[in-house]
Amino acid sequence: MQSNFLKQSNEQRRDLILNGSVSATILFLSVPTLMMGLIQSAIPVIDGLFLNNLVGTQAASAVTYCTPIVNMISALAQGVSVAGMAIIGQSNGNGDFKHSRKISTQIIVFTFLLGFLLAPLLIALAFPISAHVNEEISHDVFVYLALSACVTPFSFMESIYNSIKNANGKPEDTFVRMVIMLILKIIFSALFIVVFHWGLVGSVMASLASNFLITGWMYYELFLKKTGERFVLKGFRFDWTIINTLLRIGFPAMLSSLMLNLGFFLINNEVEKYGAVVLNGQGIANNITSICFILPSSFGSAVTTMVSMNVGANQPEKAKKACLVGCVISAITAALLIALVVPLSSKLTVLFTRDTSVLAVANQALHIYTYSVIGFGICMVQQGAFIGLGKTRITLFISLLRVWLLRYIFILVTEQFLSFYSVFWGNLFSNYMAAIITTILIFRIKWISDINY
Repeated sequence: MQSNFLKQSNEQRRDLILNGSVSATILFLSVPTLMMGLIQSAIPVIDGLFLNNLVGTQAASAVTYCTPIVNMISALAQGVSVAGMAIIGQSNGNGDFKHSRKISTQIIVFTFLLGFLLAPLLIALAFPISAHVNEEISHDVFVYLALSACVTPFSFMESIYNSIKNANGKPEDTFVRMVIMLILKIIFSALFIVVFHWGLVGSVMASLASNFLITGWMYYELFLKKTGERFVLKGFRFDWTIINTLLRIGFPAMLSSLMLNLGFFLINNEVEKYGAVVLNGQGIANNITSICFILPSSFGSAVTTMVSMNVGANQPEKAKKACLVGCVISAITAALLIALVVPLSSKLTVLFTRDTSVLAVANQALHIYTYSVIGFGICMVQQGAFIGLGKTRITLFISLLRVWLLRYIFILVTEQFLSFYSVFWGNLFSNYMAAIITTILIFRIKWISDINY
């Protein structure tokens, strides 16, 4: 591997992925993604620290409740991004970099416009949703949802940027973006919440300001910066063959993410009826364990890149090996995180609140959630392989199975015995069962592409 990997061209990165050592290449590609995962998971932690310590339990609970709703809108961008990653990766694997840049430009324009069209939907949803929640958090739920609509187009653009860079085997670029995002988020949160005392509104405004500046920087890098790989908007017209392929491959991933977050929303409804304290305790545990969940699953992006390129270059055995090696690395990472986080759980939760009733819930949830990360990481890596093959219908099936059948039904069946703790045990049960099922499927599939365009 070349020491100046940050300056490698798409052609050089392709050669590394197709001809390099599988385990070394996965680690090489995953280090920036792992680091980005740390930064990405730190953003909700920063929100949680500011909201819990300076705004209050109700505002923090409202954000916990609203997050799956916002993510349901973002599901469309996620679907397009995973499809784009597979299509661009296979185009790169074929060595057709000109067509790869054309695909990337089509996806960027289409997704950015889609974000603007969907933003009003989030505002419309704020009215009925806030009217049917606990009165403690109703007002904050409305404020958060309505204002978050302003962030939607920019978050769509960021999802596509990540998919393009990952498909090109350059995850370090997405890491740089996330570092800048985290720094901006801290600065604007301190300004709007601590200095201006805008409370929950300040938290959303901090996200808007950060995303606006980051999107401007991404536009410069992709379209204005003078490199041989920059994209061109002059004379742009939609190529509906590319868009149709994108939607065909992306629709299962869109539906998967949408239904996944709808499941989380329904689960939050089960928790919300126990009051703001329980919802906030769950939110604190989620903030902390987000790091544990993101790190093992971060290997999935590297596996998607390696599978898509190797399949595009007619190297199916190496694609399969990349998946299996990624699973082993993910499981080891998850085990190390469990050993680190569980002994420190009570010291971590107290950073968010001194309320003993909230801490009691948060500590129990954190213990149970943390032990489920091995199953989650393996499942996400294997879903990364399915995405790289273009088999996004399988990822849809697994996502629905994991959250709706294995988790939500588990909660409904056991809630009368376990109370709100059924949510935490349901997480553990569903993640390990999903990992077992995806492992069976991985050994049964044919390692050939499902993408035709």
